[in-house]
This record gives sequence, structure tokens and C-alpha cells, in this order.
Amino acid sequence: MDLFQYDFMLRALVGALVIGLAAPALGIYLVQRRLALIGDGIGHVALTGVGAGLLLNRSPVLVAVIAATLGAIVIELVRSRGRTSGDLALALLFYGGIAGGVMLVGLSDASSGSLNAYLFGSLTTTSAADLTTILVLGVAILVTMLVLRPALFAVCHDEEYARVSGLPVRALNLLLAVTTAVTVTIAMRAVGVLLISALMVVPVATAQQVTRGFRGTMAAAMALGLFAAGAGVVVAATADTAPGASVVLLAIASFLVVALATAGRRALRRRSGPVAVPVREAVAEPPEHEVALR
Repeated sequence: MDLFQYDFMLRALVGALVIGLAAPALGIYLVQRRLALIGDGIGHVALTGVGAGLLLNRSPVLVAVIAATLGAIVIELVRSRGRTSGDLALALLFYGGIAGGVMLVGLSDASSGSLNAYLFGSLTTTSAADLTTILVLGVAILVTMLVLRPALFAVCHDEEYARVSGLPVRALNLLLAVTTAVTVTIAMRAVGVLLISALMVVPVATAQQVTRGFRGTMAAAMALGLFAAGAGVVVAATADTAPGASVVLLAIASFLVVALATAGRRALRRRSGPVAVPVREAVAEPPEHEVALR
């Protein structure tokens, strides 16, 4: 494709593919903990960091990383101590974060286009330095999520069981919070802070319809995220659409296709009548987190 002869399009494609892998790898843990919308809340806090960076003439991405990390740690501490419900803490992040970001951007000399680039993504303006940051942090996120998968799954599935098993529950929860903040920040360049949760959650929701077990769901979600990110950039390049919106719409389209196919398959099975299950296949397997921690 002629457009991919240009360096900026290649950088956009590589950055999108890395984020397409990293976001679902983290998102599966957030879905397991019923914190699917935490990416939105942290994204809004990151927007405050972007505004502060523009106002202070510092790197908006660097300041956003710091702000998002602090916000993620605060919400995790509030959630774990039970002083405020998780929904209320997320709401505070939503409203306070975006209000602070809009106010700080308004006080700076930046144009509204600068704010839109972080709200909705701007992959085609990804520089070589931005791509290096995305690659380094994206690989770090992937390695962390894969290497610590058994422990993180145990914490997300049952904190009490994980604590009794001797796992450092608070440290792992804080690690998830910080990793979420970093993922949101690097994904700002791809889909923007308003759409990042979709790339974390939708591939996971799609994979859950066709897979059994945490490991299979994680692998399928990462594959779906990779497809949505890559195909979204190609669609954006050929149809001249916004890359972030194209990526998210393809992810949602994949979910709808899989949901319809799954519903059709179930309807056919019901029409064909019940299927006898051999006794040896009907034996319940032990919980996956117990198997993972053995």
C-alpha cells in the first residue's frame, strides 16, 4: 500500500500494533475485577497531566504519566481501604480529571487542536521518540502481564484466597493500578483518552464468548486487539478516517459478529435437541487460579 511507504504511517502502524497487544493483556485483569471503566477515569486524570505539561512547557506525555500514576494509586488505596465505593472513586476521577485538563489547557497557549489530539488520538503525528516510548513501555507491560499471570489472576479472582496463599496482594493491586496508568498514557497517541477503555475491554468481552479458561481468553483477546489495531490503521489510511475511531469501531464490529455467530450456534444446538455428555467429561475441573498457583 502506497501510504505505508511514508515513515509516519509506518510509525503509526507499529505503535498501534504494540498498543493493540498491550491493552487487552492488561484489560482482562480489569474485567475480572469488574473495573472495566477505570481506564476512562485514569485517562481523564492523564488529561489533567497533559494540560499541566502544556501550561508549564514540559513534555505533556511525561507529566501525564506522573499524573495518571498518582491518580491510579489514589483510587486503588481508596478502594482497598473501603472508605469510598469503587464507583464513587471512579466518578471523582472522571469529573475532576477532565475538568482539570480542560481548565489547564485553556490557561496555556495551546490550541484546541492540541487537546483534541489527546482526547481522540493522533497516531499519524507519532514521532520517532514517541514510538520508542510506546515500544519500551508496551513491551514492559506485556512482559509483566504474562510473567505474573498466575499471581495477578489469583488476586483479581479472589483476594482473600490470594492473601491466604501468601501473595503480596496490596503490592500486586498497586502494580495493576500503575500499569493501567502507563497503558492509558501510551495509548493516548493511538485512540485518545476517551476511547482507551474500549481497546482494553472490547477484545476481552469478545474473546470471552468463544473461549474457556483465563489463558485462552487472554490469548484470544490479544489477537483480537492486534487485529483491530492493525486493521484500524489500514482503514484510516485508505478511507481518510480518524485512526482511533477506526480501531475502536473495528473492535466493536468484531464483538457484534462473534456475538451473532455465537447466538446462531446456540440456536442451532437447541433445535437439534440435547446432546448427551459422557460422564468423564462432565467432571468439574478445579478453579483455574488453583491450578495456576500449583
